[in-house]
Amino acid sequence: MTSQPFEDLFVSAGDGLRLYARVYGPRAADTVPVVCLPGLARTSADFHDLALALASDQRRPRRVLAVDYRGRGRSEYDRNWRNYDIRVELDDLLQVLTVAAVGEAVFIGTSRGGLITLALSAARPTLLRGVVLNDVGPVIEGKGLARIRGYVGKLPAPRDYTEGGEILKRISNAQFPRATDEDWEILARATWREAKGRLVPDYDVALQKTLEHVDFETPLPPLWHLFAGLAHVPVLAIRGANSDLLSAETLEAMARAHPDLETVTVADQGHVPALRGRDMIQRIKRFVLKVEDGTAQPAPALTGAP
Repeated sequence: MTSQPFEDLFVSAGDGLRLYARVYGPRAADTVPVVCLPGLARTSADFHDLALALASDQRRPRRVLAVDYRGRGRSEYDRNWRNYDIRVELDDLLQVLTVAAVGEAVFIGTSRGGLITLALSAARPTLLRGVVLNDVGPVIEGKGLARIRGYVGKLPAPRDYTEGGEILKRISNAQFPRATDEDWEILARATWREAKGRLVPDYDVALQKTLEHVDFETPLPPLWHLFAGLAHVPVLAIRGANSDLLSAETLEAMARAHPDLETVTVADQGHVPALRGRDMIQRIKRFVLKVEDGTAQPAPALTGAP
């Protein structure tokens, strides 16, 4: 039996709830650490391939933290679902970073993780050395949130991970037409976990309550004031070409507003593009090196495959 390629980090939140993060790679003074923040109902497992590649790079291995928010993955569930709130999760993140002795880092935020990163730009801007926003920006499309509300906490229980992949494919195949059965099963293994001989969601299903009373007919308040807080750091903004949460117009506006922002549109993917696969990992590696060295490097076009 091989040991896992990361260490477990458990931290007590301000209210005593137990939080969890994966820690990959060595603590190195000459490289910038990376902090990975997942989506609403996602976990640190989504970043495994990327974190492993960054942490085990032969030339510049680096420390990578991938965080489970409260109520997700191996973090403790909160008895009060109202605490599944970005402000609370931001406080939790700051506690994790303090215990992990992270003074500055490149933050990779997928969907909700990007919103927490935007909040971090106001609460603790000196922590940000660079930012990757994965299919999220200062304007959130209500259509995408409504779709997410339609399945979070409401997925049927699959008999196995193969059936789990089939369930996810039925929900999102229109956004990811080139995804393979293997891709869907990989996603399923990071969506459900085994418990008492059956598969259950790897998050507290009470998360659905946080979306129940959102009025998607009314435009959500834009967050350009928080996005402006990223002006002092390089940003890589990734968008799935089929995304219904981050529009192409918003991505273009982000590029106009930020003095050092790269944009990537991933063909044949929606919300959210997978941060794995050689092309995507190399793209993010180059960005991290750019942040570290202050030099840009040319990058090839990305394909649509995860």
